Amino acid sequence: MPGERFIHRILKSKPTLEGAGVRLKRAFGFYEVTLFDPFLLLDDFHSDNPDDYRAGFPWHPHRGIETVTYMLHGSIDHRDSLGNSGTIHAGDVQWMTAGSGIIHSEMPDERSGMLRGFQLWVNLPASHKMMTPRYRDITGDSIPRVTMENGVDIRVICGTAENVTGPAQDIVAGPRYLDITVPPGNMFSLATEPDHTVLAYVVTGGGYFDRKRNPFVREDHVVAFGSGGPVAVTTTSEPVRFLLISGRPLGEPVAWHGPIVMNTREELERAFEEYNNGTFIREPLK
Repeated sequence: MPGERFIHRILKSKPTLEGAGVRLKRAFGFYEVTLFDPFLLLDDFHSDNPDDYRAGFPWHPHRGIETVTYMLHGSIDHRDSLGNSGTIHAGDVQWMTAGSGIIHSEMPDERSGMLRGFQLWVNLPASHKMMTPRYRDITGDSIPRVTMENGVDIRVICGTAENVTGPAQDIVAGPRYLDITVPPGNMFSLATEPDHTVLAYVVTGGGYFDRKRNPFVREDHVVAFGSGGPVAVTTTSEPVRFLLISGRPLGEPVAWHGPIVMNTREELERAFEEYNNGTFIREPLK
């Protein structure tokens, strides 16, 4: 049985502008492709100032990836070229498979004041890059919650924890996506697939993310774990809330520009050519 996973690397999220001028923090992205394979990007949008996010993310394309939006506070209105429209509220998750091509918009509702959420990009393997696009709207009340005897709280979005399976299923990368809170003065351990990439992003508070207890990891930092099995998290005088995300690495070449991720430069150029000449998707925008 593989031993416990230890911290391989810690990154601090960096302020950036995206969409039409949304201020957010990027935990990782283009330059960390190999480190977090199959995960491409993790953005944290967090502000109580509508000027930081009201411009939103107007119509834009995606191909070759899945995007996972998880809201903690506020709401975002969504529309896409499949004809889907609706609102992602606090506690909800939107799991969108762009596949062969989708065009969508994501516009925050500034009336709610505080906006806090995350968007994760998951790469698709070459065999699924051009799969049929699909959209899954997962409401907060459908996400199971596990409360352990020591007070550890787990929201199971995707994958399994404590024999509870999340509602996001049949996902290509076989990922696990958990929202975990560990109370003060506690230790939490969770087995992971030995051949999977495993990361943790600290949402609030702080803690130790392996038994070596060095360093103490705080909010806005992402932990890339080394190889192994279980992940162990220990708290001291404060709680820690973090996203624990894992998935099967692809080990494939990545050709990435903006919202489109393919395997070769030729595929990438073809995608943008199709977008520019109106053949990117089969159905018109609704």
